[in-house]
Amino acid sequence: MKNRLLWPLIALAALLVLNLVVTPSFFALRMQDGHLYGGLVDVLKNGAPTLLIALGMTLVIATRGIDLSVGAVAAIAGAVTCVHIGSSGDAGTAFVGMAIALVLCAVLGLWNGFLVAGLGIQPIIATLVLMTAGRGVAMLVTEGQIITVNNDPYRQVGAGFVVLPISILIALAVLGLVAFTTRKTALGMLIESVGVNPEASRLAGVKSKTIIWTVYVFAAVCAGIAGLMISSNVSAADANNAGLWIEMDAILAVVIGGTSLAGGRYSLTGTLLGALIIQTLTTTVYTIGVAPEVTLVFKAVVVIAVCLVQAPKARAALSFRKVAVS
Repeated sequence: MKNRLLWPLIALAALLVLNLVVTPSFFALRMQDGHLYGGLVDVLKNGAPTLLIALGMTLVIATRGIDLSVGAVAAIAGAVTCVHIGSSGDAGTAFVGMAIALVLCAVLGLWNGFLVAGLGIQPIIATLVLMTAGRGVAMLVTEGQIITVNNDPYRQVGAGFVVLPISILIALAVLGLVAFTTRKTALGMLIESVGVNPEASRLAGVKSKTIIWTVYVFAAVCAGIAGLMISSNVSAADANNAGLWIEMDAILAVVIGGTSLAGGRYSLTGTLLGALIIQTLTTTVYTIGVAPEVTLVFKAVVVIAVCLVQAPKARAALSFRKVAVS
């Protein structure tokens, strides 16, 4: 796994150096009114939602699954919370709205888990249902409008600071919780065993269906928290665009980090690196002036390059060429 993390580290370092060359002040940090600002802080803040969703996606992929619905779930979370806040001027309404949104996200995760583990539907098809319908649900909740709110407690989730942006602290707290739960208890081993061979795991006494339900619920809750960050950062719910294609960024982050789409072993450190690469890449394309319409193509080229150099056959070919030259 350490070897798999080498190329993502090199890619991240190259992107950071490129940003430094284009913007010499990119690494500069400044403290203002007790808040830490700077280019690196912006990368971490903007990448926090992607990291959260990628953490949930890592565990889902480790069980041989996939969740295409996380972007729609994020949009639903923001829509439900903003509509609830808009119905009352009470400052405490934000906490109730966020709680309702996260409970709803957990229910949506249960739905995905039911389709995959309960009915045996292929994960890509099962979650495609909610990916398609979920954004429509968010549009129904907001009645097709962009809902704006003015609520200080809610704004803190995505735009608040405790020295660092609160969104960064939330993402790191979830990362720490997942790392502790999966690496210090048997849960991580059980997830890997289900991913390697679910039938053998079941015969060995592992409740594979329960594990699958759990990871889909966790992924949906992570998506909900990410949706709250996205929405509160702009104090609005845009059901049509919030979290759009973030599921693709999350999947790319997981794959770049070395987790196999075939299930089994996974790397949380790799996922963190992958999320940082995706966000730094997004920052880079805007910094160097790449046209918005070709941004996705530029990102795809870089991601394909990183994935190719991680592929065993590509590494073997490079090693053979080096031997042949020497």
